Amino acid sequence: MHRAKLFGRCEPTTGIAPFKRLVAQVMTSEPYASARRVFWVVDNGSSHRGAASGRRLAEDWPRAQLVHTPRHSSWLNQVEIYLSICQRKVLTPNDFADLAAVEQRLLAFQRRYEQAATPFEWKFTRADLALLMKRLAEKDDQPKGRRAERNT
Repeated sequence: MHRAKLFGRCEPTTGIAPFKRLVAQVMTSEPYASARRVFWVVDNGSSHRGAASGRRLAEDWPRAQLVHTPRHSSWLNQVEIYLSICQRKVLTPNDFADLAAVEQRLLAFQRRYEQAATPFEWKFTRADLALLMKRLAEKDDQPKGRRAERNT
């Protein structure tokens, strides 16, 4: 990410229809409206899960392509990272009078975040991953009795 451009919406429920409205909001805005291809990186949430969601997106927006992150890897999805930040900084505590108050606070945070956001700098390197994988493999190779002893 080199800059933050957020498209926020507040909907009373989640689902396919609210997701379609978000897609329309983005796909009709520049530079996405004139882009050759727009990739939508999504998790496996119910509103955009499976092959059917990709077909729906392609029917409505032929230049859009849905890309699902692997299960249990929300840390790969920049939107999920942003939503986690929102949960901690905007939505907690959950003391809103109504949906309009939630929307007001979220959209104000969105405007501020777009101005202040910087790229996430990953600290976890390939060497860190190799070391972790080696430790996990060694743990799996231990006899069950030794593993149980070590964990107590």
